[in-house]
Amino acid sequence: MNNNNKNTQTNRDENHFQINHNMKFRYDLQTFMNNARTLLNMGKFNPKHFKIVDLVISSNKLPEEFDGYKIVQITDIHLGQWLNKEKLDGVVQIINNLEPDCVVLTGDFLSYQANEYLNQLTDSLSKLQPKDVTLSVLGNHDHWTNPEAVRWALRNAGVINLDNDIYTLKRGSNKLQIAGVDSITVGYDDIKKVEAKLDYDAPAIMLAHEPDFADTTAKLKPFILQLSGHSHGGQFELPGIRTPIRGRNFRKYPVDTYQVGDMIQYTNRGIGTNSFWFRINSFYEITRITLKTKKYHLN
Repeated sequence: MNNNNKNTQTNRDENHFQINHNMKFRYDLQTFMNNARTLLNMGKFNPKHFKIVDLVISSNKLPEEFDGYKIVQITDIHLGQWLNKEKLDGVVQIINNLEPDCVVLTGDFLSYQANEYLNQLTDSLSKLQPKDVTLSVLGNHDHWTNPEAVRWALRNAGVINLDNDIYTLKRGSNKLQIAGVDSITVGYDDIKKVEAKLDYDAPAIMLAHEPDFADTTAKLKPFILQLSGHSHGGQFELPGIRTPIRGRNFRKYPVDTYQVGDMIQYTNRGIGTNSFWFRINSFYEITRITLKTKKYHLN
């Protein structure tokens, strides 16, 4: 076994220990907080809680046929915690009202409890109405909960999950590739599988739950953008400091927009929270990405 494989196996073993050690406590904590949410009547959807952030990506690699192409991203749903089905249904309606060409979901659909929320997740996400397709990748919490069950729920909602794979959109003879890697935190990412399927003559967008993976993605020339989550924007932001709380795989690119080589990294703040339901100056985010052909749109 080479060193890379040893490191990957070590990461998986450490994660497995962490799951076994923490799962019951976090499961019980989620149950307690869910009961508290119900008692305090905190489960109502309010559209004012969710901010639509516009991101324009201009690239001379983008064919004219994809000029104006609209992608909507949400991430870190953590269904069953602060965000319940009523709120998720409301978010889906907001997305549909934006009339996206494509919807992308960048992981952490559940936390610690799967069986209680799988059917709710399927029902809500099945209502998404993009013109082309809904694509996803898994996050670390999906693996810590039940990855096969999450994949089942996504598949039954009509969502195509990209496990180290590429989905190709076509407009005539022109292509836009959307790639996805499985969770980096748990060691299931495999950029070599993505690279083997990558068309170097067509632009590409990467979906990666963990934003710091951008350093790897940016080494591959077709990529113009990576979309991520994972950080929740630190769940609070301070003027001048932005995100004082940074963790594993979101230390370099914890929130918003970064230039990484020739590529843009965008880290969405997420629409849910995990374990503790609070945010300070860090809103719940729905991102609307508009692609522009640079030679036609210079600004």
